[in-house]
Amino acid sequence: MSGTDRTKTGIDVVGPTVILVEPQLGENIGMAARAMGNFALTRLRIVNPRDGWPNIAAQRAAAGADHILSRVELFDTVAEAVADCTLLFATTARAHDQAKPVVAPEAAAVEATAQIAAGGHVGILFGRERAGLLNEEVAMADRIITYPVNPGFASLNLAQAVLLIGYEWFKLVTRGELPFAMPERSERASQHQMQAFFDNLVAELDKVEFLRPPEKRDTMLVNLRNIFTRMEPTKQDMHTLHGVVMAIAEGRKGPAKGGVLDGAQATRLRALLAEQGPGGASADSSSTVRGLARLLRRNPTDAERILWQALTRDRRFAGQFKRQTPVGRHIPDFVSFVQRVAIELVNADESDTIARDRAARSAWLAERGYRVIEMEAAAVEADLAHVLDGLAGRMESGKDPKP
Repeated sequence: MSGTDRTKTGIDVVGPTVILVEPQLGENIGMAARAMGNFALTRLRIVNPRDGWPNIAAQRAAAGADHILSRVELFDTVAEAVADCTLLFATTARAHDQAKPVVAPEAAAVEATAQIAAGGHVGILFGRERAGLLNEEVAMADRIITYPVNPGFASLNLAQAVLLIGYEWFKLVTRGELPFAMPERSERASQHQMQAFFDNLVAELDKVEFLRPPEKRDTMLVNLRNIFTRMEPTKQDMHTLHGVVMAIAEGRKGPAKGGVLDGAQATRLRALLAEQGPGGASADSSSTVRGLARLLRRNPTDAERILWQALTRDRRFAGQFKRQTPVGRHIPDFVSFVQRVAIELVNADESDTIARDRAARSAWLAERGYRVIEMEAAAVEADLAHVLDGLAGRMESGKDPKP
């Protein structure tokens, strides 16, 4: 894990002395020094290193821990290296059958900290890479440190063993304080901001008819709201999320790119399709008719969207109608195959071309037993309840009285 910031001042505390007994590879000495530097251990003693000292391989592997290597103390024997220690630990993965306390690294850190605070000198012995510590070397120690490792694969790299001890000691003396924390966030968003964002989100989701089927709408809204409240968003978060929603909404490029047209654009689309002739397709192009139906469903006018939501929510009509579904080569706005009823929405300013197209479609449907009910789009938008009551009456009576 990289990330040393050379501009920061290191922690200067007195810690235990690391004593490496006859290390074989300079690389292991260097990596052990690096591990010591990670946890503010600065005192390193080496007993009879195999490849002599100084060692260029150790310097390369230390990765900047030169302040430790430059102050290394060399000894010919373990006895000389530990002579001034008032508390000595020996690290080993093997039971040496010696009657002395065996502790884990965290317990050793507690004892070492107390001894150092009392003015004592604590040493920790680490054995050879291949053979570890000899029995007589372990016998010099007051305590044995061993690690809770996999008994079937217990051998640790020398630097790893040093690092684990250093970590437990450093965590204790610094009370586990982390070197950095999450930056201060902006002020938490108010309920007013949350509600404004949510209202905007729901409005855009309604435009693309995401919140369906109708019977699950309320549950979906609760789940969506909980997603954002669990985040505990800040004011800046709300600004960002609002911008995301608006960018998606305003970035629509039409159905060719998977977008959704607004109400005015959807109305112009219908005029364009009407100019192509009755039904918008020839009798032998059923795949084209289905494609046009999908196009119209994806891009409803405002009146179509309002009426469709009402038809799916109102129990009088729920489950009876489909929208922009082909009937032969024609695509009525809404159709009930069960009731044999088709609904056509009429815009007040529609062109003669659209009127002729609708008339031809209505005649074709009537010939096949469908009752065609025409509704003014403006009435749907202005007084939906009255329109629905009228529709229910027409369907119940089986007649289509003149408005």
